Amino acid sequence: MTAQASTFAAAPVSDSAPHPCTIVIFGASGDLTARMLLPALYNLALDRRLPPRLSILCYARTKWTDEAFREEARKNVEKHSRRPIDPDVWDSFAAGIFYSYGGYDDPEGHDRLNERLREVEAERDTGGNRLYYLAVPPTTFIGIIEQLGRAQAQGKGGEGWSRVIVEKPFGVDLASARELNRAVHSVFDEDDVYRIDHYLGKETVQNILVFRFANGIMEPIWNRRYVDHVQITVSESLGVGSRGSYYNGSGALRDMLQNHIMQLLSLVAMEPPLAIDGRSVRNEKVKVLNAVRLFEDDEVAMATARGQYGPGWVAGEEVPAYHEEEGVPGGSQTETFAALRLFLDSWRWAGVPFYLRTGKRLPKRSTEIAVSFKPAPQLLFHDFVEKPHLEPNVLSIRIQPNEGISLKFLTKVPGSPPRMRPAAMDFLYGASFVAQAPSAYETLIMDALQGDATLFTRSDEVEAAWTIMERVLSGWSSMPPLELPNYEAGTWGPAAADELIERDGRQWRRL
Repeated sequence: MTAQASTFAAAPVSDSAPHPCTIVIFGASGDLTARMLLPALYNLALDRRLPPRLSILCYARTKWTDEAFREEARKNVEKHSRRPIDPDVWDSFAAGIFYSYGGYDDPEGHDRLNERLREVEAERDTGGNRLYYLAVPPTTFIGIIEQLGRAQAQGKGGEGWSRVIVEKPFGVDLASARELNRAVHSVFDEDDVYRIDHYLGKETVQNILVFRFANGIMEPIWNRRYVDHVQITVSESLGVGSRGSYYNGSGALRDMLQNHIMQLLSLVAMEPPLAIDGRSVRNEKVKVLNAVRLFEDDEVAMATARGQYGPGWVAGEEVPAYHEEEGVPGGSQTETFAALRLFLDSWRWAGVPFYLRTGKRLPKRSTEIAVSFKPAPQLLFHDFVEKPHLEPNVLSIRIQPNEGISLKFLTKVPGSPPRMRPAAMDFLYGASFVAQAPSAYETLIMDALQGDATLFTRSDEVEAAWTIMERVLSGWSSMPPLELPNYEAGTWGPAAADELIERDGRQWRRL
């Protein structure tokens, strides 16, 4: 969708080096800026990938001077950068960092910010090109967008493009997502809105498209004729930590399934795009989300599972229950584990179940996509195979940790009598490439500077994903409250999750 009354000029898309510009970071004193954004920008500078005369104007409530903020920025980059500080590169990079302060929806603060922005643009000759980054709590998004619209309506002076990066979550339900989209579209064209999901910046996630569409042996078997089912798992060994208050209003479904996992699903299931560009790739991803069969309330109990962790042991350390975490009210019904079985009503995937699961305080941190193929007929091997079916071939794409791709197949064990055993062909990023991969934020910030939206989420993607998840939330709300907690920390979730997949004669993969 493109706004009819957009305030900003559309941004040109280019495969060449990005134009000089100013990045305006809202939330400059926050954790995201300290741990991710400034280290990512510094590493891009270290690789000489930033545009000439790039300026970074940081904005937050804290009253810092330019010099004080630059000192704070250096401490954070030294602590969180994937590579050490090079003094010469840092001095050049820091010379382009500036600071202004004020409230996020405070007109006076924004007036001060805009005056400073005009000064920086004139001093460093950035051509009026601006990339706004909203590294702030989602409750402040609309207020900031409205202030940007007010300032731009008054005229920013000069030409140049304007883009905005919005961090997740994109709403807490379908209605709030639509409200946020309306607010953003009143100021920016959709092509200039970059909704960031850092999972899409991971090298292994980007490699899904290459693996599927650049290898002639994969695409012919990537369909219902050969694929039995697909599992997508995002497991976390950590609990909610200091985010208890925020997480309690979110839960596993909103925090992980609606965004990260649905993005992985759409990349695995999409049709070949017309080209590898933002419009073509995202068109196909939206088609996948629109093909997901929506639940009726009475189907949710059989096709989903949810849980909340109790006390237990993770990696040899005793950990508390969710309701004992800081900021979590007693008796909370918020889920820390969620599992779904989805079907896509499409020609390619008709009848193929997609099993999705995510949870906190599971035994290990792991993100994996596993494509399980239909087993071969057992006719030739029935005399020396005990199981009723041959083990299927499984293609697993590991996104974290130990990024790579593995294919499991059966092979004969040497000697007699004949026996078979699974073996694996493994590709590991760390072993195959000497160069260190850029961080997800380095990749995504660079794409936004170049005007490439391929790895960002479009408004109709957001709304399609929320449409699916709202059916689940509606079904859960009509069910009796669960007796929680219902899984021990350090285990793989509640018994209902195992029952969900075992009813279909399948099992969750051991990670």
